[in-house]
Amino acid sequence: MTRNVAILIFDDVEVLDFCGPFEVFSVTGQRDGGETPFHVYTVATKNGPILARNGLSVNPRYTIENCPQPDVLLVPGGYGTRRLVHDETILQWIKAQSERVELLLSVCTGALLLGKVGLLDGLSATTHWAAMDELRAVAPNTEIRPDERYVDNGKIVLSAGVSAGIDMALYIVSRLLGTAQAAETARHMQYDHWKEPIESK
Repeated sequence: MTRNVAILIFDDVEVLDFCGPFEVFSVTGQRDGGETPFHVYTVATKNGPILARNGLSVNPRYTIENCPQPDVLLVPGGYGTRRLVHDETILQWIKAQSERVELLLSVCTGALLLGKVGLLDGLSATTHWAAMDELRAVAPNTEIRPDERYVDNGKIVLSAGVSAGIDMALYIVSRLLGTAQAAETARHMQYDHWKEPIESK
């Protein structure tokens, strides 16, 4: 089974927030000689270049109107999320996708968008260390876990800031494909920070 992994991008998205998980999911299984377990693509609200943090220009593969239906949706963070919390088009798209996808993931301040539409009510969450108060403000009915690198609620999984998205993506690989596959992916990336979870749900 190949899962569609859609990664939302937008102006002022944090580069490693989306590129780190993009790399993890894209390279997983490539050395096994079998089918690719993940079809990874970027998606935005518009055609044309997206200006990520520090001026990196990125062309999204699809828009939210024409992208393949995701099995996994990843919402990254960055300063651009402060504008998106007032963008009803993207907020409603995320909320609608939450009912269709197998997994909904966020990195860093992507959690603010999930919290804004009520998807974190009654759940646990984390975000970038500098945005904890912002997350509490938009998601007052959420248990904030500032010391966790990623938090697994089952369908909704969130990571802390920037580089933590790599750990979360590897954790998702371990959940879906086993810890041996996640360890192989981490080794290929030479990501020595990765620690296999004691138990994958």
